[in-house]
Amino acid sequence: MPRNKNYWLFKSEPNVFSIQDLAESPDQTTCWEGVRNYQVRNMLRDEIRTGDGVLFYHSRVQPMCIAGTCRVVRSGYPDHYAFDPEHRYFDPNSDPDAPRWYMVDVKLVRIFDVPVTREMLRNCPGTQSMRVLARGCRLSITPVTADEWKAVHRLAGVSSRF
Repeated sequence: MPRNKNYWLFKSEPNVFSIQDLAESPDQTTCWEGVRNYQVRNMLRDEIRTGDGVLFYHSRVQPMCIAGTCRVVRSGYPDHYAFDPEHRYFDPNSDPDAPRWYMVDVKLVRIFDVPVTREMLRNCPGTQSMRVLARGCRLSITPVTADEWKAVHRLAGVSSRF
């Protein structure tokens, strides 16, 4: 039986990796590496699957916003950068035989002509409860409901289908 598609919001600082960087990546696809939070690691390993939708969120800029969407094209697999002592995401306690950290691959779907700002999210009844707006929420990946997914796309003035 096919599983329901899930939706997520992935945060990235644009000076580290932006949606424009994704657009310039080979085949507009990249791995989402470097997550070093156990709760988010569990989502990457156990919940996020090929075909899921991703809202690409630019954090730590003004204005913070959802800049576009991606699709997960490879489900969770060990973050190989954790094993590379020359890489910034190296973790000396991570073991290839029992990986500690995971990542997924995402492919660009679209860049919004009208980025969806936090203010827009706060003022829209369909998005006011999104976890990204919760005080103290610092997770780099959060689940998004199907209704929130659709509402974000309405705010961006585009179709929610991908």
